[in-house]
Amino acid sequence: MGVLAGLLLGLGAFCVWWSFWAPSGRPRRTSARVARTQDLLIQAGAASVTPGALYATSAILAVIVFLAVVVTTRSAAIALCFALMAAAAPSMLVGVRARKRRRDLREVWPEVVDHLASGVRAGLSLPEAVGQLGERGPAELREPFARFAADYRATGRFSEALDLLKVRLADPVADRIIEALRLTREVGGSDLGQMLRTLSTFLREDARTRGELEARQSWTVNGARLAAAGPWVVLAFLATRAETAAAYDDPVGVLVLACGAGCSIVAYRLMVRIGRLPEEGRVLR
Repeated sequence: MGVLAGLLLGLGAFCVWWSFWAPSGRPRRTSARVARTQDLLIQAGAASVTPGALYATSAILAVIVFLAVVVTTRSAAIALCFALMAAAAPSMLVGVRARKRRRDLREVWPEVVDHLASGVRAGLSLPEAVGQLGERGPAELREPFARFAADYRATGRFSEALDLLKVRLADPVADRIIEALRLTREVGGSDLGQMLRTLSTFLREDARTRGELEARQSWTVNGARLAAAGPWVVLAFLATRAETAAAYDDPVGVLVLACGAGCSIVAYRLMVRIGRLPEEGRVLR
C-alpha cells in the first residue's frame, strides 16, 4: 500500500509539473511586454535580436557602468543611479530607432498600396500583386515581401503567408493593409481597386497631418530630454570630487538621489506624453 501511495503521489506531482509546459504542437503564449518588445525590435530593424538578448544586454551594461562609476567616484549610491540609466539605455535606443523607422515607412505605405492597385488593375492575382512588391516595391520593404513570395510558392497558402508577412513587418499600417487583402481574398468583390485607392489617399493624408504635428511638437520632447538629463550631467561632474561623492553615501544623500530620480522620471514621462503624438497600436495583430 505504501508503494502504491508513493507511485500515485509521484504521478500526481509529474502531472502538475507537466501542466506548466505547452505541448510541442501548440505555440506558447508570450506576455504582452515580450510581444511589445519583439515588435519594437522588428520595427527598429533588429528582427534577429530577441527580447531576452535585449534584457541581457541591459543587465550587462548596468553592471559595467556600476563598476566603472564605483571605481571612479567610490560612491555606491551614485553608481547605482547611473547603472539604472545604463540599463534603460538599450530599450530607449530601440524605441527611438523604431519610431524613426515607423515615421520613414509612413511615407512609403501609400506607394505600396499604389503598387498593389496597379498590379490588380493589370490583371495580376492578389498573391502575385503582393509578391511582386519584393522586386518592384519600395527598397525598404522589398525583403519581407520577397520572403512572402517565397512562402507562397512553397506552401500555396495565401492566408498563412500573410500571417508570416504580418509578423515580419510588425507595423499597424501593414496590419490594416494585410487584413484588407485577406478579407478581399476570402469574401471576394469587384471594388478592390477602389478600396486600395481610398486607402492610399487616407494614408497620405494621415502621414501629412502627423508630420506637421510632429514638427510643431518636437521642441517639447527635446526640451523634456534636456531638462531630465541636465541635473544628472551636473551630478556626474560633481561626483569627480571625492568629498562630494562621499556626501551621497549617507542616508540623507541616498534620499536626495532617490527623490531626484523619481522627479526626473515622472517629469520626463509627463512631458513626453504631453508633447508626443500617440502611436497607433497593433489592434489587428
